[in-house]
Amino acid sequence: MLVVEDAEAIRAAVLTGLAEAGFDATGRPDGRTLEDDLDGYRPDLVVLDVMLPGRDGFALLEVVRRTSDAGVVMLTARDGVDDRLRGLHAGADDYVVKPFALAELTARVTAVLRRMGRTPSTVEIGDLVVDAAAGSVRRGGRPVEVTATELRLLEYLAAQRGRVVSKTQILTRIWGYTDYDPNLVEVHVSALRRKLGEPRLLHTVRGLGYVLRTDAP
Repeated sequence: MLVVEDAEAIRAAVLTGLAEAGFDATGRPDGRTLEDDLDGYRPDLVVLDVMLPGRDGFALLEVVRRTSDAGVVMLTARDGVDDRLRGLHAGADDYVVKPFALAELTARVTAVLRRMGRTPSTVEIGDLVVDAAAGSVRRGGRPVEVTATELRLLEYLAAQRGRVVSKTQILTRIWGYTDYDPNLVEVHVSALRRKLGEPRLLHTVRGLGYVLRTDAP
């Protein structure tokens, strides 16, 4: 995945958020090397800021559509309907207005990739099967009834399988904020752990967060 954003702080935050969501992403401050990136790096999706030095996002969108089959999610600080329509009519797959929550951006990126058939909806960890597209969870062949929030949480943990994620990361990814009571995470993790049963897959790493794995951390 390629992120073209001239604001360093925003670019770094977006890259971090995408990495935490399980995506492999690289960033550029402008579109000077876009043609080479599309040819050599061949990203599945480009996150493209509208207001860029040199060629703006609309000009770069034309390059993507002319030379690549990558999906495009555009970022803009301008909330005008005309700007959004211009990007969508030119071939953008989605449009996110600044300021935005990283959870919203990653959700939109995931949705675009799913529509394009470029991200698997099913994740398997041991005998656990999470099918986010179908909204189903199975453990050892039996269905596990989960709420919509539990499914999003499980999908995120599954995407990060083997890696420890903090309560703050979970709050940002699932709820879009970091100022919720951390007990909110504990309640949902406990519910998931109980529903998934034994042997335990969802582990607590004291002082760090949670990890989904088939062996104890």
